[in-house]
Amino acid sequence: MKTFSEHMFGIFKPRRKPAPPPPEKRLHRISGPTMGTQFRVTFSAADPDMTALGTALHTAVAAVDQTMSTWKPHSALSEFNRGPLGEWLAVPADLARVVSHGLGISAASQGAFDMTLGRAVNAWGFGPDSVSTLPDGPQPLGQYWALSAGLDPPALHKTAAFALDLSGIAKGYGVDELARVLEAQGITDYLAEIDGELRARGRKPGLDGIWTVALEAPVRGRRTAWDVLHVKDCALATSGDYRHFVEDRGKLRAHTIDGRTGWPVDNALASVTVCHASCMTADAWASALMVLGPHDGPAVAEAHHLAALFLIRDGAEIIEKRSSLFTQS
Repeated sequence: MKTFSEHMFGIFKPRRKPAPPPPEKRLHRISGPTMGTQFRVTFSAADPDMTALGTALHTAVAAVDQTMSTWKPHSALSEFNRGPLGEWLAVPADLARVVSHGLGISAASQGAFDMTLGRAVNAWGFGPDSVSTLPDGPQPLGQYWALSAGLDPPALHKTAAFALDLSGIAKGYGVDELARVLEAQGITDYLAEIDGELRARGRKPGLDGIWTVALEAPVRGRRTAWDVLHVKDCALATSGDYRHFVEDRGKLRAHTIDGRTGWPVDNALASVTVCHASCMTADAWASALMVLGPHDGPAVAEAHHLAALFLIRDGAEIIEKRSSLFTQS
């Protein structure tokens, strides 16, 4: 039987204090050098450990650079390039994974994307070796068919004397690594970027909550916006002829090499932007579509269900063409 005081306590039981509201999210930024350029991360979070997160982001992109750079003589990629023919050579798992993924795109694009063009890249003045004279003829063709990748254990194999070059896919993979670090820390609202290749997820603080990025106009020597794209839960990568090029006997030659001809790309495409869940995939396909040109590129994009935006030179004008899946606006 309850006493009077027990009855009173039941009637006047003190109320629990309401839980405090969750900390308000704020916009934060972290940036740093990588791959000869800068990475930038903008994200929304309440109270992150900026020091620890910055260290983790720097470590992730530094590992990609140290593994996949042609500019570092002791990178895993450079060591593979010096290795013998006909032997499986052990490599870091991420290098094997990126090469394996790239080979799939090489096959799907029928060689328009080719990672075996390191010597041609150097010869045309876009690699780590200084060049005093540009070639007066085509360089050796791509040999992606002579490259194999194993994942378990991670290893690479070559049957021809090419130089592996991952400049058309490594930055995209680096962006994916930035995203991996952020999401491992529970951050799901972010925009991560390396030299124009980017990936966005979630919401940006503000009324509309939309991450917006400028699509660069294909104008040589001047940086201006062509359009503003709204990016939600996807990656964007762009390949173009207007930022990295050399002058060769009065002709401007873009940095993208066509492994099917041995020459730098020479077609009416000014740029290609690809939207995909993976920045690594978007990066490689943007390079492939740039090589394929203004006619075959859009057709291949449709055939492989790619969201792609093409800017095509028509005299002094630029014509915009979108694949049916490119809905960014």
